[in-house]
Amino acid sequence: MRYLITFLICVLLISINSCRKDFNTVPSFGNLEFSKDTVFLDTIFTNIGSATYNLKVYNRSNNAITIPQIKLENGTSSSYRLNVDGIPGKEFENIDILARDSIYVFVETTININNSVNPLYTDKILFDIGSSQQNVDLITLVQDANFIFPGKDAVTMKIDSLSLDGQPTTLKGRFLTDEELVFNNLKPTVIYGFAAVPANKTLIIEAGASVHFHDNSGLIVDDKATLKVNGTLSEKVIFEGDRLEHSFSEIAGQWGTIWMRAGSLDNEINHATIKNGIIGVLVDSIGFPSSPTLKLQNTEIYNHSSYGILGRETNIEASNLVVGNAGLASLAATIGGTYNFTHSTFANFWNGGLRQLPAVIVNNFFAYNDEAGQEIIETRNLHAANFTNCIFDGNNNIEFILDKVEGGGIFNYNISNCMIQFNDINNSFEESTELDFTNSFYQNNILNGYTHFRNTQKNDFIIGEESDAINKAIASPFTSDILGIDRTMSPDIGAYQHIIFD
Repeated sequence: MRYLITFLICVLLISINSCRKDFNTVPSFGNLEFSKDTVFLDTIFTNIGSATYNLKVYNRSNNAITIPQIKLENGTSSSYRLNVDGIPGKEFENIDILARDSIYVFVETTININNSVNPLYTDKILFDIGSSQQNVDLITLVQDANFIFPGKDAVTMKIDSLSLDGQPTTLKGRFLTDEELVFNNLKPTVIYGFAAVPANKTLIIEAGASVHFHDNSGLIVDDKATLKVNGTLSEKVIFEGDRLEHSFSEIAGQWGTIWMRAGSLDNEINHATIKNGIIGVLVDSIGFPSSPTLKLQNTEIYNHSSYGILGRETNIEASNLVVGNAGLASLAATIGGTYNFTHSTFANFWNGGLRQLPAVIVNNFFAYNDEAGQEIIETRNLHAANFTNCIFDGNNNIEFILDKVEGGGIFNYNISNCMIQFNDINNSFEESTELDFTNSFYQNNILNGYTHFRNTQKNDFIIGEESDAINKAIASPFTSDILGIDRTMSPDIGAYQHIIFD
């Protein structure tokens, strides 16, 4: 017992000693320095929490100091929240900073726009008191929005999951009501979970609208349903994640996909930008070789963690299309189908890791394992893979592949007046008839030419005055490029007519 008492006394003494401030300080004298004089918290949606921002506070003097008070000017009613040197709150007293040292102040907010007179919400962090007081401004733009949330069970509060084809899925979400089948440009639309367009209904997205998806969210166009995206040259429709902070503007994988299920019909996307998801557009169909499941015009799809466009035995018709950086492939036209692309640019300069697939891959099969674990490969007809006046480029040696499994029936393709990055340094494809660029299914193409894109890392695929694509396209019905510039007389390959860079 004597040893136990001695041990407890030692522990108590150590604890008291560890809590004691072992340095002397002087009061702050109003000469703090800050890593920034204003903390901009970017734009947030009403009632949606912001990211966390940081401010560094420096004591440049040779003395340790004590700041008697740090607080928000609007006090405890402020919509901002602080964390000062590891302590959360809105008001703080006697904060020490060692000589030639610093502390962090972290800032975040959640704002209800209905409680704010001005959508530009501001406050200040006040440091010290009296004549020594200094401040740092806080600024946030709050944006109102229409929110689409999944339903919840009233008793268990469990979030509803979608049922497709009468079967439950693991996707959280619900079908849109008739009142929700028009997205306008008066407010952004923010979707949590998967919003689905019901059979025999059409979702219309008007010019200038913006659609934002939360993590693990997306849009589904169900069997017999239709999507119409009616953007214009001056008022594009934007699809992206719901994190509006600048630091999220180029982060892939923030949301799921726009999924057009088998049986959806007459889908059209005009003058849109689709960015920062997992798969930009996923298109399924069973057959329909004579009628496009999806028509894409004057649209940019880029910065997706898997695919820009993934087609599975479907029919896609596109013109003035740009499909940029993606973690796997810009375009994967798989399991056969019908694909017609004119004046399109496929450019994959993904720098988020090693990319195994080319910018564009077209095949006529799919593989799966049966109950015995045996791999089964099934083929489908490739009714058409027609590319006219298109660019296939990227940071891999090979950016275009036709991958045919024999015995698959029809395998129709035609590649005309295209620029193709294909540098088969290992002769891996020398036996492939479909990649013999001298055969009759290839006409007037340019191999391994210089595209002269303006900025590949920013998905800016306008071509410059040194591009080999200039004046090399053939006439087509699409007499203006994606920016509305006339290409009647001297059309360039790709979605853009060339310009002279500054």
